[in-house]
Amino acid sequence: MAHAHDHSHEHHHHGPTVLTNVNRALIIGVVLNTAYVLVEFSMGIYYNSLALIADAGHNLSDVAGLLLSLLAFRLARVRQTPTFTYGYRKSTVLASLINAVILLVTIGAILWESIQRFRNPEPIAGLPVAWVAGLGLVVNTVSALLFFRDKDHDLNVKGAYLHLMADALVSLGVVVAGIVISYTGWSWLDPVIGVVVAFVILGSTWQLLSESLRLSLDGVPAGIDMQAVLADLRDVAGVQTVHHVHIWAMSTTENALTAHLVLAPGLTDAGVSTLKADVRHRLEHHTIRHATLETEVTADAEHKAPNC
Repeated sequence: MAHAHDHSHEHHHHGPTVLTNVNRALIIGVVLNTAYVLVEFSMGIYYNSLALIADAGHNLSDVAGLLLSLLAFRLARVRQTPTFTYGYRKSTVLASLINAVILLVTIGAILWESIQRFRNPEPIAGLPVAWVAGLGLVVNTVSALLFFRDKDHDLNVKGAYLHLMADALVSLGVVVAGIVISYTGWSWLDPVIGVVVAFVILGSTWQLLSESLRLSLDGVPAGIDMQAVLADLRDVAGVQTVHHVHIWAMSTTENALTAHLVLAPGLTDAGVSTLKADVRHRLEHHTIRHATLETEVTADAEHKAPNC
C-alpha cells in the first residue's frame, strides 16, 4: 500500500515596503491612541463624564488591537524551534483571548457606573467633553488613515482601519452629546452615551471572544466554510473523494489544513504533482496557506475506514 505525503508550508510574505509601512503605522497608531486614552480618561475623571471614561475604555481596546497586530507581525518572523515547531504564532490567539476578557470586565464597570449615574444624575461640563471627544475624532481618523494605503494587502490591517473609523464615529457621537448637554443641561445624556459606547464595545468584544475561543480549541476559523473547501477539493481533476480533513489556525493570521485525498488510479507522478499544485492553489483562495496532504489510490482507500 503506497501513500504519498505532501507538506506545503508556503508563507504569504508581504513585500518589504508593505511590512515597513504597516509596522510604522502600527507603532504610530499605538503611540497616538495611548496618549489620547490617558488624556481622555484623565479629563473624564476631571469633568466627571462617564461618556469620556467609557470612550477611553473603547480607545484602549484600539491600543490592545494594534499591539496584537504588531505582535502578530513580529512573531510571524520568529523561527521554529525543536520545542515550538510552529514558532510562537499561537501566542497571538492567547493575546486576543486575554484582550477579550479584559474588555468584558471594562464593559461591566461602565454599565454599573451608568446605572449609578441614572439613579443619581450629576452636572456635566458639556463643552469640555465635546472638545476632548473632538480630539479623539481627530486621533482616530488620523490613525485610520495610516492604514488606508495598505488595507487591501492584509486582513489585520483592514480590520484595524475599519475599527478606527468606527471609533471616530463613536467620538463624533460624544461630541454631539457634549454640545447638546452644554445648551440643554440634559446631564442624563452622559450615562446614555456611556451605555451606547459599552454596547458598541460589547459587539466587537463578543466577536473577538468567540473567535479567540474557537481558535484556542483549534476550531475552523471564521470565514472558512468547511463544506466549500471539501467541495472545491473534490472538484479537482483526479480526486475521487476527500476525508480525514482538519482545518485550524496556526495564528490569528495563518490557517493550516491536513487531508487525505483519494485519487483515481492511473495517475503518473507528474499528474499527482500537478493535482497537488491545483489543490494548494484552491486552498489559497480559502486563506489556507499551510497544507499537509496524504494521497492514496482508490484500491488503497477501499481498505480504510472513512474517518481514519
